[in-house]
Amino acid sequence: MPTHTRIRMFNTKETYPNQTLDNDLCQAVRAGNTVYVRGQVGTDFDGNLVGLGDPGAQTEQAMKNVKQLLEEAGSDMSHVVKTTTYITDPRFREAVYKETGKWFKGVFPISTGLVVQALAQPEWLMEIDIIAVIPDNQEPDNQET
Repeated sequence: MPTHTRIRMFNTKETYPNQTLDNDLCQAVRAGNTVYVRGQVGTDFDGNLVGLGDPGAQTEQAMKNVKQLLEEAGSDMSHVVKTTTYITDPRFREAVYKETGKWFKGVFPISTGLVVQALAQPEWLMEIDIIAVIPDNQEPDNQET
């Protein structure tokens, strides 16, 4: 019996037809109250790239994916505790972080940002992965300043 909920399972043969990969993966895993979201890029769930050459548009699509995956896992954006953002050019930082900032307004996750040489496909300009923790109860958290 599975101990975790695996969301949107897929095989890399379909995701990366230009490569000879054959790995079974999923877009998100819920393990107890923790949700791990696979790195999301500017590609929708049908495999269509949104925003060729536009890091802001790619980030918007990636965040739409994140929101949908969290909801499918029984979570939401307010549960995000950690983000890791990868960009392929430091000049993309402002566009990417302006867009993610819209989605995390009032959430206050911790965040790591990295500039990398490349991502898995050359047209991808950014990628973000997420960890969320669903509270045991849905009462408002006490926020410290």
